Formats: sequence, C-alpha cells, structure tokens
Amino acid sequence: MDQYVFHEMTFTWLDGITFNMDGGTLFGPVPRAIWGRFYPYNKNNQIPCNADPILIQYQDKNYLIDTSLGLDKATAKARRNAGVQSDGDILGSLQKLGLTPEDIDVIMMTHMHNDHASGLTYLDNGELKSRYPNAVIYMSEEEWEDVRNPATRTQKTYLKENWEPIVEQVQTFEEKLEVAPGITMELTGGHTRGHAMVRFEQNDETALHMADILLSFVHVNPLWVGGVDDYPLDSISAKQELMDEALKNNYSFLFYHDPFYRVVRYTDDGKNIEYALACSKEPSMPMTDEQDKTYQVIGTLEK
Repeated sequence: MDQYVFHEMTFTWLDGITFNMDGGTLFGPVPRAIWGRFYPYNKNNQIPCNADPILIQYQDKNYLIDTSLGLDKATAKARRNAGVQSDGDILGSLQKLGLTPEDIDVIMMTHMHNDHASGLTYLDNGELKSRYPNAVIYMSEEEWEDVRNPATRTQKTYLKENWEPIVEQVQTFEEKLEVAPGITMELTGGHTRGHAMVRFEQNDETALHMADILLSFVHVNPLWVGGVDDYPLDSISAKQELMDEALKNNYSFLFYHDPFYRVVRYTDDGKNIEYALACSKEPSMPMTDEQDKTYQVIGTLEK
C-alpha cells in the first residue's frame, strides 16, 4: 500500500477496484487526438482508472475519503459495464494496518456516484448493511438531497442500496465544514450539484483532494472536465479558482482515480511536476510512446 506522510497526518491508499473507463467519461469534450497524447488508451477507447479510498490517520482517529465500488452487490453485467479489471481488497488493506471497518471514525464523501459510494454498504445473507457502522458520514446538503431525490440523469448512479442502510450515520454541511483541525470539506459543485473537495493544512502547507474536479494528474487545464459532469461550467469555474490558488502556493494534490500517481506537486506554471508519489499498483495499461505530451517529473519521483 502506498503511504504519504504529511506532518501529523498519514495518508494510505486502500486497494480499491481497478477498471477501464471510457475515455470520453474522463475527458468529456476534449478529442482523443489531444488527450491521447497525455493518457494511454486501448482499441475500445478505454483508459486505465482506479477507485482507491484514501485513509487518513490523524490525532488517534481514522478518516476515510470515499469507499470505492462494492462489487459484492454488482451483477456480471454491471461488472462488465464498469470495465472491472481487478476487484481490489479494501478489507485486506485495513487488516494490514491492524484495522477493521468498525475502526473507521469518519467518512468524507466527496459525492455519491456509484464508483465512490457503493462501498458504503454490503450484502450479508441477502441483507444490506452499513460497511462502516461506527463512522460519521459527512457529505454536502445538496448531495444528500439529490441522493434521496435523484433526477432522471442521476437515478442510475444514486442507488438506494448505497445509502438507505447508512441514513442514521449521515451528517451534512452547506458551504464548508471543519471535520477536524486541519481537515476541511468544501462545496465545489460541478461534477454533481453537491460535489465537495477536502483541504488538508499542516504547518503552513496545504494539500488538496479535489476528487472528480481534478480527475487525474493530466487534468490541470480547467477546461478538461469529465463527460459525466452534471454542471460542467461550475466545474470549470471551481477548477480555475482552485488551480490558480494551488499553483501559486505550491500545494500538493491527492488522487483517488489516477492509476499513475498518488500525490503530485506541480511547477508553478502547471506544465511539469516537481514532486510525485508513484502509484505502486500496476495500471491496467501503461504509458506508451504515443503519450508524448505527458507532464514530466523534473524533480523528485518517489516510489
């Protein structure tokens, strides 16, 4: 498992699913002739992707960002449609750390799309149960409202089996929530109406988990937003503001979906990488010579 120490906080990426996603889902209106020079793809126009929850151990508590895709509830058709390449082993990851799901104190849900929220619940002899029964589950008020009252566009990903068993655990916020000293959830909108990011601050340094506002390490351009964003103009606006702030102040970025890097810190122009923590999981497809525009690590690459 990959770990990153950020002063008093230790981040660990749990072993979630590995899957091949349609390139248009991740890159939206950007044509493959452009994004294909940054990111690998196969003959089906699919790209490699992870869904790895991030565990934060801090001040004797265990915090989790999102929960991956719970494949115990998935049909063969759903697995095929999701492009699953590896099931992962989140429970095994926790066990290696001496933890169980009952030890998770807080879950910060950036949003409730199926690839982030399905792992909140599981089937036990045909009964749906909360996977993390002792955790407070935070999400934005807008997200919680839309989860319970999905629109036509969102009803296929805001699935009842992902949220009905955890209703009593959910606590919501409006614009911003201090989860703990140095950990703040902030509403961004865009990807979903209630999409949120997480800001980490320690000793005058900042790390951002922008979730699906910054889908991969090559999505630095504010105009590169996902094809499944419900409010793409809001995504662009939020991303412009956040990237401008982050690049000027040398922030670090943490990734959930990226199969190549866990942490990236860019040069101040955003065109290269001055520090990166590599993802130790084998991607479902590697970079090739076709990716001649991929950002270069000109500083430290930690493996």
